[in-house]
Amino acid sequence: MRIALITDAWHPQINGVVTTLTQTMEVLRRLGHTVELCAPDRFYTWPCPGYPNVGLAFLCGPRLRPTLQAFKPDAIHLASEGCVGFAARRYCREMGYHYTTSFHTRFPEYFKMRIGLPLWIGYGYMRWFHSESARVMVTTESMRQALAAKGFERMVIWSRGVDTDLYRPREKDFLRDERPIFAYVGRVVVEKNIEDFLKLELPGTQYVIGDGTQRPELERKYPKARFVGFQTGEMLARYMAAADAMVFPSRTDTFGLVILEALAAGVPVAAFPAPGPIDIIGRAPVGVLGADLRQAALDALKLNPADCRRHALNYSWEQSARQFLGHLTPMIRGPHETYFKT
Repeated sequence: MRIALITDAWHPQINGVVTTLTQTMEVLRRLGHTVELCAPDRFYTWPCPGYPNVGLAFLCGPRLRPTLQAFKPDAIHLASEGCVGFAARRYCREMGYHYTTSFHTRFPEYFKMRIGLPLWIGYGYMRWFHSESARVMVTTESMRQALAAKGFERMVIWSRGVDTDLYRPREKDFLRDERPIFAYVGRVVVEKNIEDFLKLELPGTQYVIGDGTQRPELERKYPKARFVGFQTGEMLARYMAAADAMVFPSRTDTFGLVILEALAAGVPVAAFPAPGPIDIIGRAPVGVLGADLRQAALDALKLNPADCRRHALNYSWEQSARQFLGHLTPMIRGPHETYFKT
């Protein structure tokens, strides 16, 4: 199959969306499919305020259209709702092509936190963007229910995977600070709610593994915490495995890949009972979900690392990519009802 993958999130960004798309493309190509990636790096971009690594590809339509026409895809998937996704949506609508979309990020909540944009405006746009998609791929059942309550339709589940060769149990002596070591892993930005982790009165040492616009402020406010910046690959895996518990304070993530990565490394997770943690952890003895994040973090220390590892082994990127592939729809002309069946 020839698949056109449209996204506004791509390298040099480091986040769960980029990881998901990168891993999905690798598996699809290994399975013999041809993937044409249309990302901002193919167009002229302007820096996004507050996100220096994010390029906004305004007015990319005139260059995107001939790229898609030359590629002649069998299926088109729009993985983001930004400039490139908008241009691809407009092109498909004008040509009568069918396409699928995916909901990765709760941008309405992010924009409300950052600039005070009312949620109804943000979700109004997101609903419109996905309204003509043949299938809207969402990360978990909890997210499907949450979005259904906001008027989204035709949703299917596209789960995620984890590299269990890279993320695996290792010796803890990589970090020599006072134990227990509680770690946050991810972007250091306001929407990740990191301060709810840093203000906890916990024994041992708190680590922040990641970077972002909020880091200077948090470093000043919490000088006892260890900030080590962005880590990738082998180094990230070593940091992850050296922690005694991973604390996931986000209330707005749609999944939380770092939860799977921590579990694969044999590290239990503490989190709020929000979409993502609810679906990944559930009732399994691999994490603790609760409104009292401090107590959840302390209780997570009592869990068995071997159970965490076994739980993560249920997730693979090949399984995730095959699920994605099964949700794609042919790029054919005519009304959606001619081919779409629930």
